[in-house]
Amino acid sequence: MAQPDSKKIFFENLSGAGKAIAVLTSGGDAQGMNAAVRAVVRMGLYVGAKVYFIHEGYQGMVDGGENIKEASWESVSSMLQVGGTVIGSARCKEFRSHEGRLKAAHNLVQHGITNLCVIGGDGSLTGANLFREEWSGLLGELVEQGSIEADAVQKYSALHIVGMVGSIDNDFCGTDMTIGTDSALHRIIEVVDAIMTTAQSHQRTFVLEVMGRHCGYLALVSALACGADWVLIPEMPPEDGWEDKMCQKLSANRAGMKRLNIIIVAEGAIDHNNKPITTEYIKNLVVKCLGFDTRVTILGHVQRGGTPSAFDRILASRMGVEAVLALLETTANTPACVVSLCGNQSVRLPLMECVQMTQEVQKAMDEKRFEEAVKLRGRSFENNLKTYKLLAHRKLESELPTSNFNVAVLNVGAPAAGMNAAVRSAVRVGISEGHKMFAVSDGFEGFYKGQIKEIKWADVGGWTGQGGSLLGTKRTLPAKHVDKIAEQMRAHNINALLIVGGFEAFLSLLELLTARGKYDEFCVPMVMVPATVSNNVPGSDLSIGADTALNAITTTCDRIKQSASGTKRRVFIIETMGGYCGYLASVGGLAAGADAAYIYEEPFDIRDLQANVEHLTEKMKGSIQRGLVLRNENCNENYTTDFIYQLYSEEGKGVFDSRKNVLGHMQQGGAPSPFDRNFGTKISAKAMQWVTKKLVETFRQGRVFANTEDSCCLLGMRRRALVFQPVVQLKDQTDFVHRIPKEQWWLKLRPLMKILAKYKTSYDVSDSGQLEHVVRNRPKESDASVAM
Repeated sequence: MAQPDSKKIFFENLSGAGKAIAVLTSGGDAQGMNAAVRAVVRMGLYVGAKVYFIHEGYQGMVDGGENIKEASWESVSSMLQVGGTVIGSARCKEFRSHEGRLKAAHNLVQHGITNLCVIGGDGSLTGANLFREEWSGLLGELVEQGSIEADAVQKYSALHIVGMVGSIDNDFCGTDMTIGTDSALHRIIEVVDAIMTTAQSHQRTFVLEVMGRHCGYLALVSALACGADWVLIPEMPPEDGWEDKMCQKLSANRAGMKRLNIIIVAEGAIDHNNKPITTEYIKNLVVKCLGFDTRVTILGHVQRGGTPSAFDRILASRMGVEAVLALLETTANTPACVVSLCGNQSVRLPLMECVQMTQEVQKAMDEKRFEEAVKLRGRSFENNLKTYKLLAHRKLESELPTSNFNVAVLNVGAPAAGMNAAVRSAVRVGISEGHKMFAVSDGFEGFYKGQIKEIKWADVGGWTGQGGSLLGTKRTLPAKHVDKIAEQMRAHNINALLIVGGFEAFLSLLELLTARGKYDEFCVPMVMVPATVSNNVPGSDLSIGADTALNAITTTCDRIKQSASGTKRRVFIIETMGGYCGYLASVGGLAAGADAAYIYEEPFDIRDLQANVEHLTEKMKGSIQRGLVLRNENCNENYTTDFIYQLYSEEGKGVFDSRKNVLGHMQQGGAPSPFDRNFGTKISAKAMQWVTKKLVETFRQGRVFANTEDSCCLLGMRRRALVFQPVVQLKDQTDFVHRIPKEQWWLKLRPLMKILAKYKTSYDVSDSGQLEHVVRNRPKESDASVAM
C-alpha cells in the first residue's frame, strides 16, 4: 500500500485501546439496524476497544444487569440479513425521568462505558444528548450517594455520543436516507406490484395506506415508483375541492384505456384545515362519485418487517464504521453528532441541529406553512415532490407550451432494470415541455433501419415497474451506419437525442460527436443517462440498474448461505457479472457479508488466494460455519471460478467443503428496485429539462445548431450532486480497453468489507472526520440523493 501523504489519514493512527463503546437500538425498529450493530461491534473490536450490547434500548440501560453484555466478534455473525433488531428495542418512560438517567449512568460507569452509539429516531437521539449534558452532574450525585468512588468522576469525566438514524419514515432532517427507509419501500412496492395485477384483472381502484404519521416520504416515493394516480401526504395537503379533481383524474385515466387506479395515502395525510384524510373516506368518495369497484389495503407493520435491502445493509455498515471513527476522534468539547448520508457520502452533523430542524418541520406543518415544511424536509424530498407533480398530472393541450421540437429517446447497450422508468420520465417531461417525443426501437440498429415512431403520454403508462427494456436495446454502435442515421434524423426532423444506456451509450455519444464534422444532423443537443448493472460508466458514481442487480446478488447469497445451515462447515464461491468492473462483487460482498471479493481493479496472486484460504480455515475452526467468496467474472483470466473453487476445496479439506455458483443473467432481470425506479425517473427528468434549455439556447434562424462540447453531455451523480459533463472531457478518465473509469469511488469501501471479515488492513479515512453543519439550502444541483 502507498505511504499515507499529508492529505490522507489512515486508520492505524486511531486506537480504541482502553475505551469502552456501547451500542443500543431505541424506539421503533427498522431493517438494517442489525447491520449497523454488527459494524459498530466489529469496527470497535478491530480498533482495540471493548464493545458492549445494551439490550432493550434505554430500558436495558436503566435496568442494567444482564441487559449490558460484552460483545464478541462471533456474537454478531449471521445477523446482517436479519430484519428488526436482535438486541431488542423498547420505549422507556423511566429514562425520561432524572432518577432513571441516574440509574443508567451508574450502570454505564460500572462497565467503564463512556462512548455510546445510539441507533434510533429523533426522540432517542434527543434523550441521548440530554443524558450527555447531565453526565457530570449525574456522576456527582452518584458519588454523594456512595454508589461510585470519587476518582470515577475524573476517570469517566465525559460521555461521548454518536447517533445513527434508524427510522423507516425518513423523517430526520440532515440525512438523505435513514436506515430502514429503502427496505420499507421494497415492502410497499412488492405489495403495490402484486395488487396491480389483481386490480387490472377486475378493473378496480385500490386505496393503499402506508406509514408516515408526520412525514409523507414513503407515500411520495412509492407513488413515484409505481406511477400512482394520486398521492396524499401531510406536507402537501390538497387544495379545497380536491375530491372533484381526483375523481376527474381517475375517470380520465380509465377513459384512456387504463384498467386500474392506485391511490397512495400516508397515514398522517391531512387537508388544509388539518383534518385527517382516511382511506375509508377516499373509498366511499370514489364509489359514490364514480361507481368504481374500490378496495382498501392498509400495509401496517409489513413495512417494518422482512430482510433489509442491499442499500440499507451498505448504508448501515458504512454508518456503523463512521460512528466508531467519530467516537475515537471525539474530545470533551465535541458536540454529540449524528452520522448522515449526503448524496453518496457519509457526513457528520451536530445532533441537536438536526433535531431542531426536524422539529421545525412539524411546527411549520402545525402552523399551516406547508411550502416551508417541504423546503425544510430537504432538497431530496422537494425534488421528489416536483418530479411526481410533473409526471403524474398531465396538462391539457391548451396549457402545453408549443416548442415545435422533436426529441428522440433510445436505449443502448445491455438491458438494465429501471430503463423503462427513465424512458417514461423522459417522454412525459418532454411532452410537458411542449416537445413531440419519438421512441427509437432497438437502439442504433433500429435507428438506421427507421424504427422510429411518435410516443404519447399514455403509451408509457405502467412502465416504471417493468424490468428490461420495452423499447428494445442493442449494443450496436452508430459509427458504421452514421450516414443512414443522419438520414433518419433528417427525415424525422430530430432536434435532440436522449440516450439511456451503459458503456456503449457513452461510446456512441463520442462517435456522434466526431460525426458532427461531417453531418450537421448531429449538431443537436445530446445527453446520456447511465443505465447498466455493471456500474462502469465514467462520470457517474451510480448507474440505473446496479441497485436491482445488487439486491439480486444479496438475496441469492442469503439463500445460498442458508442452504448450508445445519450442515457441516461450507464455503461458497459465487461469480458475479460486471465485465472488468468489480462494483457488483465488492459492494455485493459488503451487503452479503462476504469474506473476500476478487476483482480486476485489485490485482491478486496465488499468495493472496492462499492467505484467504488460511484466513477462512482459521475462522471455520471457531464457531463460524459458513464462508462466502465473490469473484467478478473478468477479475483474472487464469484464476477462474473453477480454479478458485478447486483451490478452496483442496486446501480446506478436513475443515470445510466448497460449492460454486455462477449467478449469470438473473442479475440483469426482474422488476426494478424502488431505488432504480426513482433514480431513473429523477435523473431522466433532469436530463430532459437540460435538453429543453439547450434547444432554446441553440435555436437560431429557424433551426437548432449545437456543435459545442457542452451540448453533448453525460448526466451523472458525483459525490453529492447530479452533474452534466461533456463526454469529450470524460475520455481522459476512461480505461477504454477494460471499459471502466480510471478512478472508482467504491474502491474505498473494499477495506470496510475486509475489516468486517476480520482481516488486518488499512482504511483511508480522509473523507471522514469533519463535522459539518446542517444547511437549509444546499447548492443548486445537489438534490442528487443517492437514495431517492
